[in-house]
Amino acid sequence: MASQLNPYLTFDGNARQAMEFYQSVLGGELKINTFGEFGNPDPALADLVMHANLLSPKGYHLMASDSAPGMTLNPGNNVTISLSGDPGEGLEEIWDKLADGGEVHVPFEKQMWGDTFGQCKDTFGIQWMVDVVGS
Repeated sequence: MASQLNPYLTFDGNARQAMEFYQSVLGGELKINTFGEFGNPDPALADLVMHANLLSPKGYHLMASDSAPGMTLNPGNNVTISLSGDPGEGLEEIWDKLADGGEVHVPFEKQMWGDTFGQCKDTFGIQWMVDVVGS
């Protein structure tokens, strides 16, 4: 396998819902493993996501988990997932789904550099940038 850079997101108990949402946005195959499946005896953790892996038909690869036992989640704004591509690749529809119910920081419209670009925070608190080149 060639080296890859893959965003890995951490959630506070709602990783399954978030990854199912991202699957509805990006398509593809979603695999989810829970802490219980890997032998954690604590019933409170049994259904929490230890590892989720989404691979879309376009090759987008997104991974996630719920906070591991004993680890503190500190959400912030220091990470943004960026999607970019050519017109007609479906990024416009992806933007609509990510922004729906979220917070739009930069409206998805033609920018001074010639691309159609938008930035939002989705309903799970994840920052996204979508850029359609020269559209």
